[in-house]
Amino acid sequence: MLLTITTEHKPATDLGFLLHKHPDRFQSFDFSYGKAHVFYPEATEERCTACLLLDVDPVGMVRGKQSFQVAQYVNDRPYVASSFMSVAISQLFNTAMGGRCKDRPQLVTTPIPLVARLEVLPVRGGENFLQRIFEPIGYSVEAVRHPLDEHFPEWGESDYYSVTISGTKTLSELLTHLYVLIPVFDNDKHYFVGEDEMQKLLSKGEGWLSSHPEKEQITRRYLKNLSSLYSQTLVQLDERQDIETAENQLTKVQEELLETSFSLNDQRLGAVMATLRASGARTILDLGCGEGKLLRDLLQDQQFEQIVGMDVSIRSLEMAQKRLKLDQIPERLGKRLNLLHGSLIYRDKRLEGFDAAAVVEVIEHLDPPRLSAFERVIFEFAKPRTVLITTPNREYNVMWKTLPAGQFRHSDHRFEWNRQEFQDWANGVAEQHGYSVRFLPVGPEDEKVGAPTQMGVFERV
Repeated sequence: MLLTITTEHKPATDLGFLLHKHPDRFQSFDFSYGKAHVFYPEATEERCTACLLLDVDPVGMVRGKQSFQVAQYVNDRPYVASSFMSVAISQLFNTAMGGRCKDRPQLVTTPIPLVARLEVLPVRGGENFLQRIFEPIGYSVEAVRHPLDEHFPEWGESDYYSVTISGTKTLSELLTHLYVLIPVFDNDKHYFVGEDEMQKLLSKGEGWLSSHPEKEQITRRYLKNLSSLYSQTLVQLDERQDIETAENQLTKVQEELLETSFSLNDQRLGAVMATLRASGARTILDLGCGEGKLLRDLLQDQQFEQIVGMDVSIRSLEMAQKRLKLDQIPERLGKRLNLLHGSLIYRDKRLEGFDAAAVVEVIEHLDPPRLSAFERVIFEFAKPRTVLITTPNREYNVMWKTLPAGQFRHSDHRFEWNRQEFQDWANGVAEQHGYSVRFLPVGPEDEKVGAPTQMGVFERV
């Protein structure tokens, strides 16, 4: 079983320092279930690839030396990525997975372009499951499915794939994601699963699992469908998500206080509403709807016959439902509105067929590597006739005396673009997906730094 990790970060040979494995050496390690080998088929300043080759002994697994839960001499364990590979990653790359490197300490926390390839991965759930798991945490996915037998094509396809994931990540993040998720795709483990596995999942899932759209499926499979452990873990993950939500709400209040002096949020929503009315749209998506402020305005306008609000946060959707008093409004109004739980970084057929989509102050909350997935979801798959996107103008931040220099307006912002950066991104997206785009300032416009909010209006050509 082969795992390769490649980077073109320069100098690419820094990968050897991060992994604590020298590129000029072929190293072998003994495990109770076989041998592992680490080597580098290429190691230049421009490109470096590290390989972990796992040679599993199928006979040794069955003969009783170990407590492996493998019942037959003939099995797929020597040939596929499974929990054996996860154990090898954790033992051979433990320092790298823990985010430690004394020779390149600054690189440990620096996201770099990484490509990981698993030659054969059993995926119980198919290619769509691969995308649903990897794309929300910032990877693009390529998968090639293997037939059951090339000599007998009538037997059909197997559950085995060659999988390549790529993204701009720290090496620690990549190794942690692989460690957790490889057994999830296989839906099996070769060792006993108890409370220590629950604690491992909570530890390795810190910062990403509690907000993952598929956290329940990941948790269930990682813990081998043991209902007691699964329930305990979900409770703790939900508690962590509640803490994250509370922190986000606090920073959101701080952001709103920053903008209160001239009611920027009201001007932003007004600009969005006016543009949607002018587009002639009758069916509207509010993507990243949050607590429902735009939804409230849309409901009050009879032009909009069908309105859908979607958000990745269940708590935000619950707050939107309360804000809009959906249990009290007249039935004719309620029929026009639907709230959906979902993510903007993997395809959702429920978003197809709408006249317009509004994405208001959302993209800056996405990790930059996830933007390409967001672009495809909106412009390639959903394909509304009109798309409105608003995002902060970083240049305007100097106008707020209470905002420290170099700090974003919201602690959850992953980036804030200046006007040129936003226009370069928007023009590229429009050209690639068959849209035209125009730009509108929102809020009081300064001669030098522009307006506080910038809006792109995309129209399908």
